[in-house]
Parts: sequence; structure tokens; C-alpha cells
Amino acid sequence: MTIAANLGYPRIGPRRELKSALEAFWAGTTAEADLHATAAALRAGARAVQQGCGISHLPSADFALYDHVLETACAFGLIPPGYGWSGDGPASLATVFALARGARGSAAERAAGIPAGAVALEMTKWFDTNYHYMVPRLSAAMRPRLLDNRWVRALREGLQHGTRTRPVLLGPVSLLLLSKAEDGSRPLDLLPALLPAYADALRFLAEAGAVWVQVDEPCLVTDLPPGAVEAYRTAFRALADAAPGLHLLLATYFEGLRDNLGLAASLPVAGLHLDLARAPDQLDAALLALPRDRWLSLGVVDGRNVWRTDLRAALAQLRTAEVAGFGRRLMVAPSCSLLHVPHSLAMETALDPALKRRLAFATEKLKEVATLARALDEGERAVAAVFEESDRALAEERADARLNDPAVATRLAAATPAMEQRRSPYPRRAEAQAARLGLPELPVTSIGSWPQTDEVRKLRARLARGEFDQARYDAEMRRLTAEAVRWQEEIGVDVPVHGEFERNDMVKYFAERLAGYAFTRHGWVQSYGSRCVAPPIIWADVSRPAPMTVRWSAYAQSLTNKPMKGMLTGPVTMLQWSFERTDIPRETVCRQIALAIRDEVSDLEAAGIPIVQIDEPAFREGLPLRQADRADYLRWAVACFRLSASVVRDETQIHTHMCYSEFNDIMESVAAMDADVISIETARSDMDLLEAFAVFDYPNEIGPGVWDIHSPRVPSTEEMIRLAARAARRIPRRRLWLNPDCGCKTRGWAEVKPAMANLVAAARRLRAEAV
Repeated sequence: MTIAANLGYPRIGPRRELKSALEAFWAGTTAEADLHATAAALRAGARAVQQGCGISHLPSADFALYDHVLETACAFGLIPPGYGWSGDGPASLATVFALARGARGSAAERAAGIPAGAVALEMTKWFDTNYHYMVPRLSAAMRPRLLDNRWVRALREGLQHGTRTRPVLLGPVSLLLLSKAEDGSRPLDLLPALLPAYADALRFLAEAGAVWVQVDEPCLVTDLPPGAVEAYRTAFRALADAAPGLHLLLATYFEGLRDNLGLAASLPVAGLHLDLARAPDQLDAALLALPRDRWLSLGVVDGRNVWRTDLRAALAQLRTAEVAGFGRRLMVAPSCSLLHVPHSLAMETALDPALKRRLAFATEKLKEVATLARALDEGERAVAAVFEESDRALAEERADARLNDPAVATRLAAATPAMEQRRSPYPRRAEAQAARLGLPELPVTSIGSWPQTDEVRKLRARLARGEFDQARYDAEMRRLTAEAVRWQEEIGVDVPVHGEFERNDMVKYFAERLAGYAFTRHGWVQSYGSRCVAPPIIWADVSRPAPMTVRWSAYAQSLTNKPMKGMLTGPVTMLQWSFERTDIPRETVCRQIALAIRDEVSDLEAAGIPIVQIDEPAFREGLPLRQADRADYLRWAVACFRLSASVVRDETQIHTHMCYSEFNDIMESVAAMDADVISIETARSDMDLLEAFAVFDYPNEIGPGVWDIHSPRVPSTEEMIRLAARAARRIPRRRLWLNPDCGCKTRGWAEVKPAMANLVAAARRLRAEAV
């Protein structure tokens, strides 16, 4: 009988219940027991939904209060010193959250022995998704051991409610490859010490009644570093020996196995999961390579996008595997964890009905999985009505004349390579910009947003409820903007920003003002911790009907004689952080967005805005996982950024912002974007990320983040001076800016105001020391 399986389920709750519980706990208004009770209720709800959809292999331990990579590392004792952990027993919740968010000197942290200055672990993107994970910090002196068997606890929780689940365990090799060593050692050097702890986890799972365990090894779809192949062989021999009766499912996703297929097929596991949404062409090779005594799990339902599945095409893939000899050992599943899509379409009552019929969120995807499993076992006639509904939706999409705008196609065809070039090279532009802006050495600015306080959110909610009109709302936004500009002038910020109080989200705000996008009311997905986003849906050709930000930037500029910076979201990020259409190439969609942003840049310049920042935090995130695929992506991603930015005169300064990215392997492309100033995240890495810009000798100006805004702590002036001094050892001071490492939307004024004052003080002291 075919198994309908799931690899992972959204954690945050249909109405972001986890977000509310976490933030209440961090604020001190609820107890730890309340947080755990909410988490348990969310897990119980997830089990009920999945069973109701017809899933028989339900995941467990896929839930995490903050991040599954962090909690896996803590469970095995991979905890650096300085976070209140004694070295014995499970890490406290205070320790876990200090690792995730940094310490702020709370009573719970003091009780746990966590120093107030403890900084958060580095955070980066989970492969090429918009989910962020915490990067474990390792050293050769660590002694891994099983401290918290969260997998047994999750299994028992399900059994207590009558459900035998399939625990999900991040595999040991991927855990180490996703980590960083801080003492010059290699993360994989810890593998011999780590494997006994993993063996203990599996042995206890077998004793607790587990039948299957899903071991996630997503690094198998990447170009493996030296030593990784042997590490995989060593690791899985140890895991197989730990509990011989346990069935291990090796799960890979986000790409095809390619040259690692032979390695994956040779490992002693009971089954292998393949992502056929991202890499459908790997199926034929896998059918030849995989022994017939293995189970084959096929991810034929896309776990990362919101479009419904072509059930007939997916069934054909499954039939191919069935005919090849896997008919009795076949699992149907989403391509990856459903962490990356919203919970359910049920609450989306405002979507265009025709568009809604083409969509599938987590609940609907699980029903598709169950339908396909039933079609294999009972034949298509058993699910004929569902298949016919799928056929109608796909036919309706193909016939929808709204998808393609002839005016967009005409304009795109008329775009020339010359439109991607600034008028002069950077050195000449720098002279013109220096003359116009008159900035001091080490100019201080911010990335863009100021705190979205309860007051701001309530104003937006009142507008949505119709309690006052747009004019009243705009007046309140102007008041907040004026207060922010006045405060920045008072403390001495050199390049102020208007604060973006009128904006709900850096992608959604622009998407709402562009043709070709659609929006959900409850389509939330987790970005990191309690941070959730509702990605818009690109369903048709994209264009800009009217200016989007000009009046707000122009108003802010009218309040100060200092150069005001206008902020836009770049075309690559607008693409990457949306659920994108799949009927045309990604490059085409990105170029459509680039032309729309280009129009906005031109209008900002015409309105007298001297600096325009085009944020591209997702530029690195969109990089294909395999080196062989990257050149083409980088070609069109760079071209799209330049198309959006190159419309301005020399004296108008173009900034861009990138956060939580490794730049070493794309420095030539970052430089090719030719932004006058790039601001990057460097605070959590203690400026280590800046090394790539020094080694490459990045030619333009750089603003390394000296304040980690994702942590609630307020860095001191001395800390910022230390980080800035480290930056100055790598980059000439004349090309350095000082700024936070990201926008301050999620922080409160009680943190932002003293931190920005410290940042200005740091710049002034550094300037004085240079005289």
C-alpha cells in the first residue's frame, strides 16, 4: 500500500499563535508553562489536520520554538561558552533564547548565569529559502552528548494521543556542514564525537516505539566539501548500527542529488526521499541507482510554492516509479517541509475566486498527497472528481487573458543593455556625489525603517476597519515621520531616513502598488523565530501604474537640509520573497519588476531625493545551490539590479543593502551591481563577513553593520567603535559608512534611540581620533 507522508508542517499556527506566545513570554507577561502549553496545542492541532487530510506518516519533532537547527545543536550539547549552560543537563530556555536573540540582562538570564553582553549566534538563510536558521558555533574542545531527547518526547506526545509519528532528525553531517568552527578547526572534525550522541537518540527512539525516523540531509544536494563523502559513509554506518530495527528515511530536498546520487543510494537506510518539484529529471537516474529493497519517497507536490499540483503529471511520475519496481515500497510526499507555505486557504475569503481555485496551501497540498496515494492504490476512478477539478483549474489558468499584458511585453522587448549602465564609472560619480552631499568621514545612516510600534499597527488597523479615512491616516503618518526626522537631526545622523511608518512590509508594500500581484490575509510563513511574513503572489505580468514612495520621501526631505535617503525594494528581492508564477522564466518576471522599480527611481530623483537605496537582501539567497547553475542566475540578477538603478545622474547616489549572506563566492557579481554604497550585516559575525570585501578589494563604498538589530540588546559606543575599527583595518576609512545591519522595524524605540545615539557617538570619536 502506498504511504501518504509529510516531511514537516508549519509551526507558527493558523493565526500566528506561536508568534503571540513567544512575544508575550519575552515581554514577561506569561510564564514558561504558558509558552509550552501553546506549543503543545499547536502540535496537537497539526497532527489532527494532517490525519484529517489522509496522511499516514506524520512528522514529529519538526516543531521548534525558535529554530530547529539551533534546538538540534542544543540537544547535543553544541553550545559555546558564555550562555549560562554549565555543561551538564539540557540547556535552559533562557540559554536557547540568548543564543537566538542575544542577552538583554533580564531576571531569567541573570538566574541562568547569562552575562548581559552575550550576543546572538550568527543567522543566515536556510539554503535558498527565506527561512533563517541560527548558525551553531563549534570548537574542537566540545564534547557532544545527548542532553535533551526532543525526538523521543515528540514521539511519546503523539503516542499519548493515539498517533505514531515519524520523528524528524537533522542529520549529523548537515548539522556540522551548516555550522561554523571558531577555533580554526573544521566542523566535520567533530563528527566522531557527535555520532555516539546521535546513536543514543536513535536507540532511545527505537525503545520508545518508533518505526520510522526521517533523517534530513539537505546538504547532499549541494557541492560537497572535501571529506564530506567519507563523513556520510561513516555517519550512516553508525546510525544504521545504533538501532538495527529502526527504518531510516534519508530525506533530501531543494535540489537534485546529481553526482551525489550514488553516495545516497549506497548508504544503509530503509528509504530515500527525492525532491521532484525542484529536480524532476533526477527520477530516472534514481530508479536505476536505488536498490529495490529500499523505499522511495517522491516529493511530487511543491512544498515551497502555492500553486496547486498538476495531479495527472504527478501521477505519471509516480507510475514510472511503480513500473520500475517500487510499487510496494512507494511514499508520496511534498517536496520538502511545508514550513515554507501558509497553513490553509480556508480563511482566504477575499481572494479572486479564479485565482483561489489555482492555489494550494499546506492543508490543500496534503490532500493532494493523499489523493495521489489513493490513485496509485485504487486507480484514478476512485478520485476522478478531484482530478477533474484539477484539470479545470489548470485549463482556466492557461486561458486567462489577464496573465499577459502586451504593454509590458513591448516595453521589455525595447529594453537595451545601455539601460543597465550608469553614465560614468564610480570614481567620477563619487566626486559628483561628494560635492552634492557634503558628508563627513564615516557618515552615519540607517537602513530604512524605524520601529513599527503598537501605535503604528493600531493606526493601520483602524484604517482597515474604516474607523477613519485615508486623509486622517496620512496625517498621522506625516506626524510620525516628522518626529523621526527631527530626532535624527537632534542626535546627529548624517543621512536620515523617513522611517517607513506607512509601510506594512518591504515587499508587500510595493507589491500592493504594482499590477500582477495578489495578496492573502492569513498567508503567513515563518522567517525566523517569531518573525512572520505573508509573501504576495505574482500571478500576472508586473508593471507600475503610479509612483509608490515619492510623496513620502519628498515630504521627509522637505523637513531637513540633510540629504534624505529614499528606500525601495529591489527586483531580485521582490521576486525571491514572493510566491512566483511558474508559467514564464524567473528572469522575465524579474526584468518586469526591474522596469517598474526603474520608474520609481527616476521619479525619486526628479523629486529632489539625492540618495536612493534599492534593497537586495535576497540577492545571495536566490543563488542556485550548485556552482554549475550560478553563472546564469548571477548574469540576470545583476542585470536586473542595474536596469532598476542606472537611470540616475552621476550626482545621485545609489545604495543597496544585503543582509545575512556569505559573499565570498559572489564578490565579482556584487561589485558588478555597481551600487555606489552597499550596506551589509557584519555585527553577528564580528566583521568576519567583511573579509570577502577586503580580499576582493571591493571598489565602492561599504556600510558594515555595527549593531545587530535582530537582538533586543543595545550595543555600547565602545562595542561599535571596536567593530568599526575592525572594519577600517579591512576597508579604507574614506569608503566606510556606519549603520545598523538591517532595518529597525522589529525593534522598540527604547532600544533604537540609545543604540543610534551610541552609533553617532562612535562615529564622532573615530573622526576625532583620526585628526
